[in-house]
Amino acid sequence: MKFGMRKPSIKKSFKARTTGRAKRAVKKKVIPGYGKKGMGWLKDPKKAAYNKVYKKTSFSFWDLFK
Repeated sequence: MKFGMRKPSIKKSFKARTTGRAKRAVKKKVIPGYGKKGMGWLKDPKKAAYNKVYKKTSFSFWDLFK
């Protein structure tokens, strides 16, 4: 488990910013439950719990400038 600052990734940051609205719309039509709040807990509770703790115990480089 990571504690403290997360290492920034330019590649992942770029991918997150350029994934298009159309792609999300198609996924929402095809995959039932895609984008709905709380679906991570139904799909994979272990991963959802890990992500919740990870989010609370680490912070982004960019959070330093907020």
